[in-house]
Formats: sequence, structure tokens, C-alpha cells
Amino acid sequence: MEADRPGDAPPPGGGVRPGDDVRPSRGSAKVADVRRHGQPPGLKDRRNEEHWAGRLYMRSLSPYFSLVALRLGFSPNQLTYLMMISGVLAGVVVALPVTGTATLWTALGAAFLIQVYLLLDCVDGEVARYLRQTSVAGVYLDRIGHYLSEVALLVGLGFAAQGGWETGGYVELGLLAALGAALIKAETDNVVVARAKSGLAADPAGGDRALRPRSTRIALARQAASMLKLHRIIGAVELSLLILAATALDVLLGTETPAAIRVLTVAVAFVAVVQTLLHLISIIASRRLK
Repeated sequence: MEADRPGDAPPPGGGVRPGDDVRPSRGSAKVADVRRHGQPPGLKDRRNEEHWAGRLYMRSLSPYFSLVALRLGFSPNQLTYLMMISGVLAGVVVALPVTGTATLWTALGAAFLIQVYLLLDCVDGEVARYLRQTSVAGVYLDRIGHYLSEVALLVGLGFAAQGGWETGGYVELGLLAALGAALIKAETDNVVVARAKSGLAADPAGGDRALRPRSTRIALARQAASMLKLHRIIGAVELSLLILAATALDVLLGTETPAAIRVLTVAVAFVAVVQTLLHLISIIASRRLK
């Protein structure tokens, strides 16, 4: 969600650009100041970067927490590290070897930690823009944080489906889903790498048109897949909510084994594998590598 952090980088020497607004110090900043300088116009409209939960509610809440982070002296990268920790902890919590109603508490804990992860994902960028401390390192850490959090939650789901800290088929499905989620992100990120190594601009000319496959059939298939939005079930926010719902269903039904969680694990692994292949085909068939 904060992949644009270098774009607001300060001029050489850390000075203020002509025409820039003078920003209040950390101690005297207000929520309105954070919104003005930390949330640039059009931030919520970036469909390919901004998560739906950010547009729906988190960007309305985050300035209050960004203000607290400013007052406490946190740097943007420190907030990104906290984001990583909360995301990885969510995977650990959901994998805890508990049974019965205790599983509902671990699912609730994981869902809460993912919301903290989402919040910090907003806050680190807002603080970076406010302080004019955006950096390439910040973007790199932000991307790694997304990789780690999604992988950890998928692996944790596999252990939860298995029913304990032991190996088995459901753990392997969780690992397969985690691999797929990581590969999907790598496929996207490597478009920028491939273009940079070829001496091209990071973003291809043509805007959204460059994302569309040149083949009409592939374009229609991509549009259909996008409308179904099945790919979202491997995202951390959506998956944490699905884990909570599946766990609640298992507790309600009183099954001896986590049946709903196991069905979710199979579905997630299937979607991850299919999405990895479709995403690769979509990139190769588009104008992004031209």
C-alpha cells in the first residue's frame, strides 16, 4: 500500500522545495496536518496500490495513529518493522496448537494482528511523507513486510488445519499456498526489475491499457477472474477474516477435526496455484514487458 514512498523524496541536502508548505513539528502537529501532508490527493483512488480496507476505513483512522507515532518519535522504517512483526505474529498465533473454543481466540487474535499490520502499513507511509523521509529502503522493507506477512499467515493456516505442530498434508498445502502467494508478488515485482535491466521506465506507457493482455481471449479471462475476485482469499486481510469465519463454523458444529479450516486450506492452495499461473500468463501477454 505504500509502494510510492520514494516519489515524495526531499531535494538533495534535505531542504524544502520552493512552494512546499512548512509543516508543524512532531510535537505541534495535528490530525489535519497529517491528512494534508501524509495523505496526498488521489491516495485512496490508487486501485492497484491501495487495499479496499484502506479506502473503506483504515485511511480514515490512520492519521490519528500517525499523529501518535509522530509524537512518540517513531521513524518510518521503525513502523515498517513493527508492521512486519505484527503480520508474522498473526501467522504464529493462528498456528497455535489449541482445540475447542480456544481456536476461536487464536483466530480472533490473528485477525486483530492483521488489522494492526494494515494500520501500520498506512501509518509508516504517512509518517514518511510528513517528515519527508521517504526512501528506496523504505519501499524495499515495505514489500518484504507484505511477503513475510502473507506467507506466515498461509503457513499458519496449514498448521491450524493439520491440528497441531506436526507435519502432514495440510501443512504441505499451506506451504504450497505460501509459495504461490510469494511467487505472485515476485512476478509483479520482477516486471520492474526486467524493465530496469532493459533500460526502460518502471511504469510502461499507456497506463491501465498496458496491463491488458494483447490477446482478446486472455483479456476476457483476466477480466472474468478479476470480477470473481477469488485471488483475494490469499491476501492477508481477507484470509484472516475467512480463517475467523471458518473457525467459528467449526466451533459451532463441534466437529472433532477442523473441517471448515481444512476446506479453506484446500481452496486457498488451489487458488494460489491457479493464480500464480494465470498471473504469469497475464504479464507475459500484456504490454508491460514491451
